[in-house]
Amino acid sequence: MSRNESGNDSLPDSLTGAVAAFLHYLSAERRHSPHTREGYQRDLTRLMHWATVQSPPVEQWEQLTVPDVRRYAATLNRDGLSGRSIARALSAIRRFYDYLIREYRVRSNPALDVRAPKSGRRLPVAADADQLGYLLDARPGDPLEVRDLAMFELLYSSGLRLAELTGLDLSHLDLRSGEVRVLGKGNRERVLPVGRKAGKALRDWLALRPALAATGESAVFVSQRGQRLSARSVQQRLDRWGRHHGADQHLHPHLLRHSFASHLLESSGDLRAVQELLGHADIATTQVYTHLDFQHLARVYDDAHPRARRKKAIASAQGDGKGDSL
Repeated sequence: MSRNESGNDSLPDSLTGAVAAFLHYLSAERRHSPHTREGYQRDLTRLMHWATVQSPPVEQWEQLTVPDVRRYAATLNRDGLSGRSIARALSAIRRFYDYLIREYRVRSNPALDVRAPKSGRRLPVAADADQLGYLLDARPGDPLEVRDLAMFELLYSSGLRLAELTGLDLSHLDLRSGEVRVLGKGNRERVLPVGRKAGKALRDWLALRPALAATGESAVFVSQRGQRLSARSVQQRLDRWGRHHGADQHLHPHLLRHSFASHLLESSGDLRAVQELLGHADIATTQVYTHLDFQHLARVYDDAHPRARRKKAIASAQGDGKGDSL
């Protein structure tokens, strides 16, 4: 055994030598960054350790079979790796075997048709409506906190994305009509309602804004230096507000957007309206975003679909004894 670029002196040279050659190929011929090569090295080293403790152990790369790769992917899944991490590991194996085939070291790629399990989409948890109300009812102590409250009220009132909030110009606000115009993903423009409390918070801020804003600055929300406020500053100020006023979870802009959607959906049950307000091109995105379950969708269907309503009416009639003629 000899230590090589794979970084392991406890594995057979018949395995590590090919990995070292592959890593050199990525560096010298493909010009991949050190970070990319380290990722491949980690994934292939993990595979080597797994392969050498199988019964019988894999001692040559040509011995690895399709069932072996499937069992390896299942092992990664049991070890708690996400579907995305397993997909990355399988991609590294496929790329490695493509190289081995090119170098005439093996004849086939055992990872070619092996797919990773799908990962469940991780979703933020909506804030409690009562606690959010308590946090937003806190009184600001200085002009910057007046600005902060206006931002947070608007995020929760209208479901803005962070980039939409920081991109707002004065011309986008129409507080007389209670509306805000935003430019969302894909340059899609939408007009959103501004709630009563958000409107008041915005008026309070706009009364103070001229003392802070630089000459000619069009942004609604400006920093202490008078320039357009950055996304990072909004995140920091919201976190600060939550900690200062006793929030029991980390406050961040996406939490307010998610809470807006969740609370509105819970009250109205109108998925299409929530989709429009969020600016989602596909309603499937809204379904996942608001973590709808099948039971909720079934209730919406039962309440809204003509055939579903008729079936419920028939069932009710039968329960009243009016359908016994059959």
